[in-house]
Amino acid sequence: MSGNPDMTYEEVVMGRRSIRGYLDKPVPRAVIEEVLTLAMRSPTSMNTQPWHFHIITGEPLDRIRKGNTERILAGEPDSREFRRGEPFAGVHRERQVGVAKQLFGAMGIARDDKEKRQDWVLRGFRQFDAPVCVIVTYDRELSDSDDTPFDCGAVTTALVNAAWSRGLGCVINSQGIMQSPVVREHAGIPDDQVIMKAVAMGWPDENFPANAVVSERKSVHEAARFVGFP
Repeated sequence: MSGNPDMTYEEVVMGRRSIRGYLDKPVPRAVIEEVLTLAMRSPTSMNTQPWHFHIITGEPLDRIRKGNTERILAGEPDSREFRRGEPFAGVHRERQVGVAKQLFGAMGIARDDKEKRQDWVLRGFRQFDAPVCVIVTYDRELSDSDDTPFDCGAVTTALVNAAWSRGLGCVINSQGIMQSPVVREHAGIPDDQVIMKAVAMGWPDENFPANAVVSERKSVHEAARFVGFP
């Protein structure tokens, strides 16, 4: 299911999937440092390297899970710091619903099962119960830069691919940082940084049904235009 250091680039990219169920097994710091070293070779605008990583485990991560869950169940509004834009519509909404149907189908969650559907949503606020959470932030002085979120997206993609090549699974997660005061407090994130994304990380649980889901992708024919080719 997961990778190893001898995997080819193609095997990593084509084999990787989002992991939402994890073994209760710690991840060595040395492995995470190796993954970050690989990820930070991703391209960045004029070598600005705006990213920071806050790697959280153990009791601090449990406090984040608890705080996130309590606030969302109490009806606290979304306080995420990175702009999110309008809700998806059209074909983008169709793709969002499509992968949700795949996941709910794999997990056996019926459309009218409110309890299981709510528990699934709360998993995101609990960082999917992963043993490690990586919070990606960037320097606040770059908040008006259009290149900065592009660079942070690139390094996050590199991060999940590098993790997969070392046998680790990840899922990029916005729910985990929607209650930003909780995350900022327990992760000790300084005020001069903007919280952008969370990445749950750990050893994949091969018996967790949703981990087998492979999201459907557009074809190259649908996504690309070739200009000037014969």
